[in-house]
Amino acid sequence: MKRVMLLMVAAGLTFTGCATTPDDPNRHTKEKAAVGATIGAIAGAVIGHQQDRSGGALRGALIGGAAGGLLGAGVGRYMDNQEAEFKRVLEEERRANQIEVERLQNENLKITMNSEVSFDYNSAQLKPAFNNTLDKVADILNRYPRTTIKITGHTDSRGSTAYNQNLSEQRANAVGWYLADRGVDSRRVIADGRGELQPRATNDTEAGRQLNRRVEMLIVPDRDIQ
Repeated sequence: MKRVMLLMVAAGLTFTGCATTPDDPNRHTKEKAAVGATIGAIAGAVIGHQQDRSGGALRGALIGGAAGGLLGAGVGRYMDNQEAEFKRVLEEERRANQIEVERLQNENLKITMNSEVSFDYNSAQLKPAFNNTLDKVADILNRYPRTTIKITGHTDSRGSTAYNQNLSEQRANAVGWYLADRGVDSRRVIADGRGELQPRATNDTEAGRQLNRRVEMLIVPDRDIQ
C-alpha cells in the first residue's frame, strides 16, 4: 500500500507541475487539466493496484491521469471560450455596470444583471430596453449548449419577506422564460428566488440596496466535455 501511495503522490506532482500566470488566457484550461489529471492518476493507481500488484498501479496512474487531463482541459477550454464570448459581446453593458461576468473557481460562470436596468420598481416585467442584452446572452447560451443555467432573483430588504421572495422568483422566471423564447432549451434552465436572504451589500444605503436588487445566472458546464 505504501508503494501505491508513493505513486499517487508522484503522479499528482507530475501532472500539477504545469505553470500558469494570472494573465494567461488559457489559465483555467491548464489548471483544470492538471486537476483532472491528478484525480485520474489517483483513481487509476488505486484500480491498477487492485487488479495487478506488479506494476498495475503505475500503469493505472498514467492512463487515469491522461484521461482525467483530457476531460479537465475540455471543460476548462469550453468555459474559457464562453467566458471570452460573454465579455466581448457584453462589453458595453459591463462598462455601464449593467451586467457582470465572473468566472468562479469551479469553472462555473456567473452573470449578474442589475435590476435597475432590467425591471421597473416592484415589477417582474422585463424592460423592453433590456431585451437586446438578453438576446445577446441567449445567443451565446445557444452556441454553448453543454451547460445548465441556474437563474436566481434577489431583492433588497424593503417590504415584507414574503413579498420580496415572491418578487425575486417572478423576476428569475421572467428571465428564464425570455431565454426559452429565444431558443434556449427550457430543460437547461432552473429558476429560483432568494428574496432578501442573500444580500451582497448593506441594505442601510440606497447604493447598497441597488446592488442587492439583481438577477444572477449561474452557468454550470457538463463534466464530460472533451
